[in-house]
Amino acid sequence: MSKRTIGKSDLNVTPVGLGCMGMSWAYGPGMDHADGAKLIREAIEAGVDHLDTAEMYGSGDNEELVGKALKDNWRDKVTLATKFGPLMDPETGFPKGVDGSPENVRRASEGSLKRLGVDTIDLYYLHRMDPDTPIEDTVGEMSRLVEEGKVRFLGLSECSAETLRRAHAVHPIAAVQSEYSIFTRDLESEILPAMRDLGVGLVAYSPLGRGMLTGKYDQSEKPKGDDDFRALAQPRFEAENYEANLKLVDEIKAVADSHGVLPAQVALAWVLSRGDDIVTIPGTTKFKHVETNLAAQKVSLSDDEITRLGQLADRVKGARYNSQGMASVNR
Repeated sequence: MSKRTIGKSDLNVTPVGLGCMGMSWAYGPGMDHADGAKLIREAIEAGVDHLDTAEMYGSGDNEELVGKALKDNWRDKVTLATKFGPLMDPETGFPKGVDGSPENVRRASEGSLKRLGVDTIDLYYLHRMDPDTPIEDTVGEMSRLVEEGKVRFLGLSECSAETLRRAHAVHPIAAVQSEYSIFTRDLESEILPAMRDLGVGLVAYSPLGRGMLTGKYDQSEKPKGDDDFRALAQPRFEAENYEANLKLVDEIKAVADSHGVLPAQVALAWVLSRGDDIVTIPGTTKFKHVETNLAAQKVSLSDDEITRLGQLADRVKGARYNSQGMASVNR
């Protein structure tokens, strides 16, 4: 499989990695650790070499799951990324603030290393920006983790262009992790140009629109329940918005049909077509979806198709997060 390099690092990965969040949090009950570890190992054997997790996913549960998968000499087969910052509300299970203080950098990193069962994290992100701590202070402490050999490269998730430049002045930032898909292109105006100016790579999360772009859902079936983040805090899955957005997915399906592939593969191929400095981390709990996602690398879209699909973002109904969530991104 082809490889892409994340920013100005030596992290060379397959363009389609694996986001592990959904195995433990946000989309319903978490997987049994043995089943999740099995899935991760099967994904690695199929060609996945980039795993992404975070402290907040199940309040550490996902890191523990990933750590179990990487025991017995599996660690050296992957680029391992995790994130810190959000504080979790034990009653709701969702974030209630962000702590980017140097003290929390130290606490969180030590916890992640322990749960993952590793000596070094390849790519360590500030998951969201802390409005009460200067980014210089956060990244300064993160840089000390690099000096100590506990972290290899640094990243930010959902930052603004200004914050990225300030952080990069303190210590090189290898990657920015942000939502990017056919339906979500807001980083293209300011953030992506700043990243490319600095040589920072993009790790695109939710490239499948949290499942919507796969064509899986229709009017009779959509995410629901008190433990599915999409039903609770994703306006694009609400009532009239949902109906309108499914009509846009039909256009992705039409392109997929013309290629004899699946909508998910077209959605991933579109993201990957936007630059060789972009890699993706679609999540799943099923190995057949891992195989589908990896095969997207073989899909080649025409310039007209890329343009046609790119125009859909302007027609999407609903923000990608609720008001609380939107307040925490691009800052």
